Amino acid sequence: MHDFMKKIAYCVAASLIALFGIIGITTSASAKTNTSSAQISNWKAHDPIHAKHISSGIKLFTFASIYSPSQIKQAYGIDKLNKTGAGATIALVEAYGSPTIKNDLKTFNERFDLPNTNINVVYPSGKPKTDGGWALETALDVEWAHALAPKANIMVVSAKSASINDLLKAEDYATNHGATIVSNSWGGSEFSSETSYDNHFNHSGVTYLASSGDNGQGSSWPASSPNVVSVGGTTLTVKSTGEYGSETAWSGSGGELSQYEGRPTYQSNWTSILGSKRGIPDVAFDADPNTGVYVYSSTAENGQTGWFQVGGTSFSAPAWGALIALANEGRTQSLSSKDVLKTIYSTAGKTGSKGYKTNFHDIVSGSNGYTANAGYDVVTGIGSPIANKFITTLNDK
Repeated sequence: MHDFMKKIAYCVAASLIALFGIIGITTSASAKTNTSSAQISNWKAHDPIHAKHISSGIKLFTFASIYSPSQIKQAYGIDKLNKTGAGATIALVEAYGSPTIKNDLKTFNERFDLPNTNINVVYPSGKPKTDGGWALETALDVEWAHALAPKANIMVVSAKSASINDLLKAEDYATNHGATIVSNSWGGSEFSSETSYDNHFNHSGVTYLASSGDNGQGSSWPASSPNVVSVGGTTLTVKSTGEYGSETAWSGSGGELSQYEGRPTYQSNWTSILGSKRGIPDVAFDADPNTGVYVYSSTAENGQTGWFQVGGTSFSAPAWGALIALANEGRTQSLSSKDVLKTIYSTAGKTGSKGYKTNFHDIVSGSNGYTANAGYDVVTGIGSPIANKFITTLNDK
């Protein structure tokens, strides 16, 4: 985590970011790494994020290769929805959090003409130390959840560390204090007793999301929990008009069959791929740092502050969290993970169905070690949303 700024630097030009390293932050461990129950006290989460510093201070220099909120909204059809997320509360569970997040969000809002909002920053286990990498993660999650669901309430739940105990305390705090969506841009190695912790993500009226990881082929927890909407990553391109162009699977997108979680009923259409195991991810969203997004953080990471180009499934998860907030708007009962997951899979049906074509971009090329194919795959799941269609469908459920 702390050495993420030490990886390959790259120039902002047409040849941006060869491979997917940018200035990579350590990400979710591979499925090949097992953690026994005896080792759970040593389990640590990593944030699946890749970032490159592009500008110091408040002034932002814009680049064609980095997406703004309006571009992401247009590409996925979010701008066609007359929804703001009003009434929803998005909780963002963060290890360490960020001491500057309120001012950072204000700067982000001013740059992109977004409405200001009050965010509730809480510390369930007391104030943690400052960690620049996790502060950047916090800025990404908060700024983009707000950008895509601008009238949703934002709760930043800052865990005292990246340990499983502190993160689950933060998870439970969010659940017990009014969150209707809980987004988790963190994950770690699967472990043999993980199923006994899955109940933290199973509550009526709350949707839980988690990044699938950024090491390519492999699984991580809590993304592997059947109670969590697991979000993978793509490489997004847009047309000159700003409309959706195409997507391919991002090579860093986490994806695998779980080692310990059984296949849930909602994945029953895909037994030929999954067998008896839970497959991750469920869905996808832009994550490739080459098609990254702007993030502002004034908490220094390796001496650097200001504007960053950020990618990773750390972006994908809160983006989908914002979409769930849009779907919850106007509902008398907010959606649970079970509701969302059931609707994703039942709406898609099988490969090539009308529901699939209407509501999702089926990602059929690219690889994370596994190859993306028509229908469900363990790189991009069902695919990315045609938001103006799928969110309307979800809102009606």
